[in-house]
Amino acid sequence: MVSIICTLRHHTDELSCCAFSPSLLATCSVDKTLRVYNTADFSELPYSPLSGHGYGVHCCRFSSCGSHLLSCSTDGSVIVWSSDTGEATAVLQHPGRIPLRVCALAPDSSLLLAGACDGTVALWDFPSKTLRSTVSEASVVACCFSPCGQFFVTGCTHGDLKLWDVDVSLLHAEKDAHDLGVTCCSSAPQFRVGEYGCCVEFRLASCGQDSQLKIWIVSQPYAMKLLHTLTSHSAPVLSYDTHHKHMNHYEIISLSPSMPWIATGSMDRTVNVWRIGDGDSRTGKYLTDNCLSCFSKTKGRKLPGHSRLLVADWSEEDVQTWLCEEGLEELVCNFKANNIDGPELSQLNKETAAELGIESVGLRSRLLRKIEALKSEQSGSEAPDEFLCPITRELMKDPVIAADGYSYERESIESWIRGKNKTSPMTNLPLQTTLLTPNRSLKMAITRWKSSQ
Repeated sequence: MVSIICTLRHHTDELSCCAFSPSLLATCSVDKTLRVYNTADFSELPYSPLSGHGYGVHCCRFSSCGSHLLSCSTDGSVIVWSSDTGEATAVLQHPGRIPLRVCALAPDSSLLLAGACDGTVALWDFPSKTLRSTVSEASVVACCFSPCGQFFVTGCTHGDLKLWDVDVSLLHAEKDAHDLGVTCCSSAPQFRVGEYGCCVEFRLASCGQDSQLKIWIVSQPYAMKLLHTLTSHSAPVLSYDTHHKHMNHYEIISLSPSMPWIATGSMDRTVNVWRIGDGDSRTGKYLTDNCLSCFSKTKGRKLPGHSRLLVADWSEEDVQTWLCEEGLEELVCNFKANNIDGPELSQLNKETAAELGIESVGLRSRLLRKIEALKSEQSGSEAPDEFLCPITRELMKDPVIAADGYSYERESIESWIRGKNKTSPMTNLPLQTTLLTPNRSLKMAITRWKSSQ
């Protein structure tokens, strides 16, 4: 059984990641901020939001002890924050200032890993904050450490999973682990130790554009054996414990290490915290395959509102849940009696709303405003990827073509260049000129698309 605990609505742009520590929940967004909440009552901490990145924040992670919070961004940096004070204690810059998409900290906080969009994986010594080495891959969008911290795994857009030791020697490559590309990987906290105290086996979860979540056994002598394939998702899964994508709508997922909770977020800028199971909420024993199966079955089809199922696909139960989320509980009986589902909800107007027996003019008007806002949100979030600025991931208003051949929002690429970034945000190659050419055909296409919505 999965039930919602609370909804957090503080970010001003789409969510990109969320992460639990034993006592805190952190969220990050394209709005360039991180927000931190106390899991005792999900109140926002006094030092939140955290603002230190110049561009959108793509990933956030807590250290195992929960004392450090890490974030990485398009600005090419990893910021280390104190979980107690919110103070930025260190800033680690990618050697090429390449946009960073994912970061990970070893279980013992000895090493820090960050994957960049040019395929570079950078490895730092965390205590001294010094760069140890880099390794070139395909475009890296996933990385994690083994539970013993002796190895790390990378996943790329080509679909391969690779196992490395901390000296950056390739130990194993699992070719085509996911069709169309890997999107996330995460190791289970348990592992089997050999007679010499080294890690000899652990489990790894990976997700991909093939709409599958796979569970692997990684063992010495460095082999990966597929254990389970979960296929209940109907669209690419962007993360086992960070991102999950359905029909061009992002859903961010994170599992609490100490409570039977899952946090989810999406393009509607909200975060929902869910309780899993019927047992003692303090047992912390929910992080199992059974729990994941329970969540997959319950969430196999997307829920309304926060998880961005299209209104046209909503069931009657989805509509009633949405009414409760929007503070319109008193209308549930009217809608239930008239069997209103998603398609009928989207067609409601003043006349048909009155026919439902909603006598209060004010209540009818409130309902119609909520419906229009919902349809507007969903239309806006379905913009084709080519209409979004590669830097901010926002719908472009004044697209321009840079010397690298890519189109960007004028303000964003100008800001990028002013920040002494004379390389392409997409290729990391030097820009031969800073001249920007208006992309009028793209602007017209965006205008036509907006009108059609």
